[in-house]
Amino acid sequence: MSKINKILIKIQSELKAPKNQKNDFGNYNYRNCEDILEAVKPLLKEHNAYVTLSDKPVLVGEWVFIEATATLVHEDQSISVTASARHADARKGMDASQISGATSSYSRKYALNGLFCIDDQKDADATNTGVVAPVKPASPMSNIPAPGGAQLKTV
Repeated sequence: MSKINKILIKIQSELKAPKNQKNDFGNYNYRNCEDILEAVKPLLKEHNAYVTLSDKPVLVGEWVFIEATATLVHEDQSISVTASARHADARKGMDASQISGATSSYSRKYALNGLFCIDDQKDADATNTGVVAPVKPASPMSNIPAPGGAQLKTV
């Protein structure tokens, strides 16, 4: 096994990045990109490694995605993980640069989640009550054509 893989295994097993942020509107806890970076930096120093983050816009049909790459580097070896988030056309209270920054931060967070094996969801079995939600009948708007030819399903 390569040295970078051994270091990644150590960092993944030692990293603790709790969800210390609180969204009062949605009533849930979360972690952001900065929280992950704050937690991982001491481990990177300990293992003489570093992380780089980069992103680029990618056009898919008519939609713009921000593709972020998180790369763990040690000596002459590296491992990278890429994640994408769709760039919104508009968001209430934000100008274009703020939308781009928020999308970049979101995709970087998920690239870091992938690199360091940080699970951002509760296991579905842990929240499964055995109750099946009723299926709503399709509305007249259920097959709205999306940009780029994809189909959006609304329920």
